[in-house]
Amino acid sequence: MKILVINAGSSSLKFQLLESKKWQVLYKGIIDGIGLPLCEFRSSHGNKDYRQIKSQHAAFKFGIDHILASEVIKDLSEIEAVGHRIVHGGEKYVSAVKVAPTVINEIKKLSSLAPLHNPHNLEGIKASQKLLKKAPDVAIFDTAFHQTMPEKAFMYPLPEKLYKKHNIRKYGFHGTSHKYVAEEARKYLGKRKSGNLITCHLGNGASITAVKNGKSIDTSMGFTPLEGVMMGTRSGDIDPAIIFHLMDKLKMKPEKIYEMLNYESGIKGIFGKNDIRELRDEFFKKKTKKSALAFEMYCYRIAKYIGSYLVALGQLDALVFTGGIGENAWYIRKWICDYLKIELNHKKNKRVEYPQKLQKISWGTPKVLVIPTNEELQIAKETLEVLS
Repeated sequence: MKILVINAGSSSLKFQLLESKKWQVLYKGIIDGIGLPLCEFRSSHGNKDYRQIKSQHAAFKFGIDHILASEVIKDLSEIEAVGHRIVHGGEKYVSAVKVAPTVINEIKKLSSLAPLHNPHNLEGIKASQKLLKKAPDVAIFDTAFHQTMPEKAFMYPLPEKLYKKHNIRKYGFHGTSHKYVAEEARKYLGKRKSGNLITCHLGNGASITAVKNGKSIDTSMGFTPLEGVMMGTRSGDIDPAIIFHLMDKLKMKPEKIYEMLNYESGIKGIFGKNDIRELRDEFFKKKTKKSALAFEMYCYRIAKYIGSYLVALGQLDALVFTGGIGENAWYIRKWICDYLKIELNHKKNKRVEYPQKLQKISWGTPKVLVIPTNEELQIAKETLEVLS
């Protein structure tokens, strides 16, 4: 079966066409800058193009046209299913589902919890339904993997009516990535030696998940992706009273505070930039105070979260690093593991960059693994499961 995987964002469209027999990637592309004066298109077939693309529908058609032009398929009828990444599925969706009118309505309702993501994800579904009318659509939710968390983990210590009437609770995100790398770790280690995992998805957004026997039992992101560890531009956990202090003393408006916490904080707030490579270069070449502080804060807060999940798990069989930073920044992995007193194989750790497959970088127990995430493959697999 040929499955098209779609990740429709606010200004981008990522897509991959996969063959389910050997999970071969036949074509992949990204369209970046949708709605802006100039949009960039890149693909695995060496295509590059710059033009204005005004909507997700136009981007979808543009991508489909390039797939056809590449001749990896001869006709659109060869695309037998479409898997869509949907950021928020609330409590209702604990696994992938075939898209139906009721599912679309639920995703619309959940847009209040993910206003920057769900509406754009829906546009991808609408474009698919219009252009690929015979291919069934499947929704894969970022929040679904974390719906196995117990109440003690997902409830907030707030008046209970806020949960019962307004659904205010921890949902967690990056679930597709955490699920993929956890399953890969379990394949590698065997189920008996991988009952207790901590997976670290470290990119511009970052989250940590405790996985027991293949199921998420706690995760760092919460009601929104703002909660948790320090990230590229997000603050992560702070004292909530700071918000009221900023409103009262500095007369900041709520929307400005929201913008600051999401887009001007984290590594960017301390260092001035959120590119981890620029932070690395300044730290190793100049050893400036702000670069050292940004590194220390970032790694220390991640290590603290990992340490707290030892309470949830009881013991740790393996620590998994994934995501753009987790896979490529050996110095981040080292610093985090130094805080945790976990001994790495320094040569192996330093050698792992842009890994093509799972790598073990530790000497003893717990095992430390670097696993390149593959959310598109996970979405394709779940799409096939639903349609089977």
